[in-house]
Amino acid sequence: MSRPAALAAASPGGDEGLEEDEDELEPGLDEAEAEAEAGSGARPAGGSRGAVLTRRGITLRVLLRDGLLEPARGVLSIYYLGKKFVGDLGADGTIRWQETGQVFNSPSAWATHCKRLVNPAKKSGCGWASVRYKGQKLDQYKAAWLRQHQPNAPPADEVRWVGAPLGAPPGCGGAHGAPAKRMESKARAPVRYCSLGTRDSARYGGTLVEVTSFAAINKFQPFNVAISSNVLLLLDFHSHLTRSEVVGYLGGRWDTNTQLLTVLRAFPCRTRLGDAEAAGAVEEEICQSLFLRGLSLVGWYHSHPFGPALPSLHDIDAQMDYQLKLQGSGNGFQPCLALICGPYYHGNPGVESKIAPFWVMPPPEQRPNDYGIPMDVEVAYIQDGFLTNDVLQEMTLLMDFYKGAPDLVKFQELWSQDQTYLDKLKGSLASRTPKDQSFSHVLEQIFSLLKLSG
Repeated sequence: MSRPAALAAASPGGDEGLEEDEDELEPGLDEAEAEAEAGSGARPAGGSRGAVLTRRGITLRVLLRDGLLEPARGVLSIYYLGKKFVGDLGADGTIRWQETGQVFNSPSAWATHCKRLVNPAKKSGCGWASVRYKGQKLDQYKAAWLRQHQPNAPPADEVRWVGAPLGAPPGCGGAHGAPAKRMESKARAPVRYCSLGTRDSARYGGTLVEVTSFAAINKFQPFNVAISSNVLLLLDFHSHLTRSEVVGYLGGRWDTNTQLLTVLRAFPCRTRLGDAEAAGAVEEEICQSLFLRGLSLVGWYHSHPFGPALPSLHDIDAQMDYQLKLQGSGNGFQPCLALICGPYYHGNPGVESKIAPFWVMPPPEQRPNDYGIPMDVEVAYIQDGFLTNDVLQEMTLLMDFYKGAPDLVKFQELWSQDQTYLDKLKGSLASRTPKDQSFSHVLEQIFSLLKLSG
């Protein structure tokens, strides 16, 4: 998926922001998998669809056979130290590197070859963690296969995306913008960070994790945050429109003297999963909007439509990547803020959506293979005096984008015993609407259109 260079240089949605430079988590694993995949046919033990395989026995052929992957040109990619490699996935599970036409029998073989071209000292390629299929790491597809076919897989009532087993990385073309082919289910119970232990790639990436306060670990929050109420209003409106997850960027300013991050503008992504052309155009538009307004990219947001506003393991890893990318600009420390909105979660105390800011602290140095620690971020909220034309225009564009979509929320239907989805939306936006009522008639017109849209 192409990305505008200026935005991708420090962008949560840019694939270039997801370069791989992992150290080997399991010594020798790449080599063992490469040998397994290079064998004749690479058939699973017993040959049956439901056979119990070790992680090493799951090959690209297995994932192709069972429909998790599809052969196509240009669907595989590696990002390493600023260099991008693109490959074709063959029906026989081989990988053809587009630049030279060389064919490789496994992700590990291709990744090792490509990385050694850039860094001759690289001993292994961490293939399944480095190679991405349509923007998502291959080891997540492997984990999805295990959940489907192994006896100890998580219960089937966990939330899953059809067409993206664990959800693609957040971004304008990622799974957070996908149509509503998701199975709604009972809420997943969050786990405490201390219960996670060492990183396990077989663990379900959608596992929700409770956030930790800085006070609980005897640390001070390393930066201050102030967020405009118009930002919250727009991302809350966006999150209410669809039963699918949504995603967007946050624009603002970082003051190194006061260590204050001010979030001034939300930029919703109006794209669908797999629509690379539209994603590129939308991100280019956002890049230009940031530049014209003198703003910097300071974070991202996404929604958990019917679940709590807590980060998943996937969210934690993504946020850690984006924090490192923004810090890599050479300008010293700059925070990257993540916001999660839970619009329709019945566990919220009232009709107002919970919008939760979080930041990820790296694991302790003595435990480098642990997950990052999701930290609760204290925020000051700035009440805007009026709705800007930018916000109203974005609201109108979002309505147009989701109009007629199968995942559009039916606002006339009941959300609770005595409230419709439209009542829920109005109640949530009320506390975030400026006191200046000069635009109230415009909001009412928007609400009327939403009521008719269902």
